[in-house]
Amino acid sequence: MAEVPATPTTTARRHRGITVGPTTGRYLSAFKTPRGLIGLSLLGTLVLAALLAPVIFPGGYDDQGSDALTGPSAAHPFGRDEFGRDILVRSIYGLRINFSLIFLAVPLSMVLGLVLGLAAALSARLGAGVQRIFDIIIGFPGVLLGICLVTVFGPGRLALFLTILISGIPVAGRLARAAWLSQQNREYVLAARVLGISRWHILARHIVPNAMDAIVLNASIWMVTGVYIEAGMSIVGLGMQPPTPSLGVLLNNGLRFVDQSPTYVIGPALLLLLLTIAFSLIADALNRAVNS
Repeated sequence: MAEVPATPTTTARRHRGITVGPTTGRYLSAFKTPRGLIGLSLLGTLVLAALLAPVIFPGGYDDQGSDALTGPSAAHPFGRDEFGRDILVRSIYGLRINFSLIFLAVPLSMVLGLVLGLAAALSARLGAGVQRIFDIIIGFPGVLLGICLVTVFGPGRLALFLTILISGIPVAGRLARAAWLSQQNREYVLAARVLGISRWHILARHIVPNAMDAIVLNASIWMVTGVYIEAGMSIVGLGMQPPTPSLGVLLNNGLRFVDQSPTYVIGPALLLLLLTIAFSLIADALNRAVNS
């Protein structure tokens, strides 16, 4: 009998001598495309700059100089703020705040959404109740939800973290629920039930893998949303509080001095734009890879 040709969906792939599963192989293939390479390179550069900020700028983000609100120069490409602090240095340190929020809140949000979305597999009534909770959360736009959380916890990192976390749960949860509803009556799932395989095993073996592509794509998109939630809340004074820098805090402060020093706003806005482009390119590359 002739052998069935191996396909990416049924066999492992090899990347640079390392054997990986078919799902991981699809994700890795996204970063071989121009969009994926550019997005990953741009994001890697920003992450590296944020991580090495204490080494590159040992004086810290609060180092003050004698000149205030000066324009860009070779030593200070974004100029200085109202206290004579280097805006580029504060922007790079601000990236650390943004990355610490989105790289923790977004994955945790996707995991919680996945778990809650699959609650319908355990109990139809429990699944319906969880969906009503999702509907309530979706009814609150990100900034409005943030305002509610700020009234409880006060402005700062915790309120920002919870806003990004809670806002992303319903989207991931609905994707997981859709995967369960679309797969629960498939023949292989019904056969597994007849054979007495536990529902937990069916979820782990069949349902979760079918939901992962959508969850991963949503996570890459939600990174952009998380960046804008931080910026939006901080601009209106509900996010990080001065003197701690974040891109939103810098934009909030810079708007008051935009006539005197336009680069006070342009510098942080440029980093915000680059961050958005990086995540958008990665999301697009992943989307093409999993749907090709």
